[in-house]
Amino acid sequence: MALRLTLRPHERVIVGGAVIRNGESRCELLIENEVPVLREPDILSPSAVHTPCERIYLALQLMYVDQERSAQHQVTYEELVSEVLQAAPSLGPSLQAIEDQVGAGRIYQALKGAHGLLHRERELVPDVQ
Repeated sequence: MALRLTLRPHERVIVGGAVIRNGESRCELLIENEVPVLREPDILSPSAVHTPCERIYLALQLMYVDQERSAQHQVTYEELVSEVLQAAPSLGPSLQAIEDQVGAGRIYQALKGAHGLLHRERELVPDVQ
């Protein structure tokens, strides 16, 4: 079954590692095979990363969209998780849920779980944007 994406004007999407930006008007795309797809609200630009949990999210994002170097990104992800657990053990349950998804090879679901991690980090450190 095809994935139907409707893009707003100028919206970005990553499809199979390619960043695509829509033009002036709304458009619809049908993705007919299994490739990583991330819509703009779920994309974290490397220049926008400022916190440890954002670095974890970025590592997961790269594991998902850059499958050729996924193993390298996973090493980075594991190092970041270890550092965050040492600094903030209270994030353990959130990180474990993400780790369960990564261990099962469900990186997209891990990314979805990482959204909750970002919210939890903002609760713990309110000055984080």
